[in-house]
Amino acid sequence: MGYSTYDGGERKENRVLPFALFLFTLATTTAAGAIQQGVNPISDPSGLLRGLPFSLTLMAILLVHEMSHFLASRAHGVPSSLPFFIPAPSILGTFGAVIRMKGAIRDRKMLLDIGASGPIGGFLLALPALLIGFAMSRVVPSGGGEGGLVLGDSLLVALSGHLIFGDLDPSAQVILHPVAFAGWIGMFVTSLNLLPVGQLDGGHIVTALFPYRSDLIARVFHLILIILGIFFWEGWLVWAVILIFLGVHHPPVLLPQVPLGQGRKKTGLLAILIFLMTFVPVPFTIL
Repeated sequence: MGYSTYDGGERKENRVLPFALFLFTLATTTAAGAIQQGVNPISDPSGLLRGLPFSLTLMAILLVHEMSHFLASRAHGVPSSLPFFIPAPSILGTFGAVIRMKGAIRDRKMLLDIGASGPIGGFLLALPALLIGFAMSRVVPSGGGEGGLVLGDSLLVALSGHLIFGDLDPSAQVILHPVAFAGWIGMFVTSLNLLPVGQLDGGHIVTALFPYRSDLIARVFHLILIILGIFFWEGWLVWAVILIFLGVHHPPVLLPQVPLGQGRKKTGLLAILIFLMTFVPVPFTIL
């Protein structure tokens, strides 16, 4: 098969932008990690190195998540881009990463494989990062906290904390190591992606598992987000509005009658279990 000069140039351009965004986001997440450690990157540029444990861990989790989608898409012959990382002037230094797919999803097998691969892949890296980071974190007694941002516990984070720290005094605080913070963010991003609504990964998975009930599931969970936003954490209201613009309902696959098979059903149920174990009703609290 021959290759034209135009196509080769297009492929080169399609690689340059994702790579440039990756490097830029690595820089912004490193700066964010350094600021978290009390470093002023402007007056103390050498202190940026202190941001690397956070940035390298978080970038690795996001990269594995998106590359898992990329490889699953390519395995099914669906054209897709390399991951586009999104730098941001925020406490994390990024708004995450995305890939673009240009092909139609023919059946539920494709939908399940592509949808579940990302969150499962990212989770498999976020979990050891959380555990290793917990082992490097420190516990301060009652009244010894430093204030600031308090992170909520999912079931998995609570179990992991108990495994590493044992029974803690309820008033004690765990000052997270940057690797633990990145692992926590990885878990939180996984749960956000697994919300069973619209074009999120969770929407793909629920549509693949329950093609004729996915709209009802999406409506119910969208209502749950609104309730959580009213009574628990206002950020869920923001997500509820975002999901309205992105689309609450998932478009149907072309061939919903194609069976998934037991292996893929188990994979989908595993993804749902990961969602239940990583979901945090109140992710952030300011002291």
